[in-house]
Amino acid sequence: MIRGIVCFLLGALVVAALVFAQRFTQNVPPSIFVSESAIASAARLREDMLPHALEIATGDIATQREILDTYFYGPKIEEARRLYPVREEAWEIDGVYTEVFEPASGVPTENADRILINLHGGAFSLGARTEGRLESIPVASVARMRVVSVDYRQGPEHRFPAASEDVAVVYRHLLRDHSPDQIGIFGCSAGGLLTAQSVAWLDAHDLPQPGGIGIFCSGAGEFAVGDASVITAAFAEDLGGDLEIAYFKGTDWSDPLVAPIDHPDLLGRFPPSLVITSTRDPALSSAIVTHQRLIGAGVESELHVYEGLMHYFFADTALPESRQVFEVIAEFFDRRLAR
Repeated sequence: MIRGIVCFLLGALVVAALVFAQRFTQNVPPSIFVSESAIASAARLREDMLPHALEIATGDIATQREILDTYFYGPKIEEARRLYPVREEAWEIDGVYTEVFEPASGVPTENADRILINLHGGAFSLGARTEGRLESIPVASVARMRVVSVDYRQGPEHRFPAASEDVAVVYRHLLRDHSPDQIGIFGCSAGGLLTAQSVAWLDAHDLPQPGGIGIFCSGAGEFAVGDASVITAAFAEDLGGDLEIAYFKGTDWSDPLVAPIDHPDLLGRFPPSLVITSTRDPALSSAIVTHQRLIGAGVESELHVYEGLMHYFFADTALPESRQVFEVIAEFFDRRLAR
């Protein structure tokens, strides 16, 4: 996937336009293990987004949101709806807007009391509602469970811990009708980090932990660190320097509520975790280390690493690799959530 989309999904929103364009058009060889569908998908994405590259790189946040929602998320959401039929409904939960997805055929009896919370990606600034739909639709359909996607507060309008607070509001509400071990939480990219932050927030506020969590395209700490920063630079998938996200302005990354990855005692209180990443993902190192440290803290953790694919590759829901991801997610929560 071209660097531009990665930048926006992770939050590297201020780059030089010429550097951006150069990276956007750079071709790198695909892995021999990647499906032909994934190679073709990356080429189509490059072709579709290139006309908007300069405007994305230099536009304000409203422009960036509009372009990404229109040209990236929009078409992919429609394809997901076609491939994974669901019912959709808007809920307002104690002042927090959410969207609820369930399989078109209905939730089967054995899953009636189980529910998943989705925390969308988008650099804590983008993807509100749109990426939530794209992440939730296939999971609801394949897992045959109800998924509640949270439209949490983002930057630059809001600052940490606004998103964690919103997740806690929705979680408290669901606890009225569900036991905690019937609830799962998952998210990709910013949503993956927010999933880890939400576990830390629940722990700090004496709330029971969910039955399982999914940290995807992310780890429980900073992005674009470790060997991943070198690997992704070689494949033109890097973030072009230090990652700055407006939502975290003024926060301290040593705070366990911001980056649980560096706090083993806290990690030891995490629920069973599923970590998914890929070898050309700037979050690769953070994901791997999160998994290692969870295991070291005595937590049941599963790690799936996909070869030759970029950050949030399963945004293209038709890929064979994406279909496998959805099956892995469904099987994990089926094992972990109580009936």
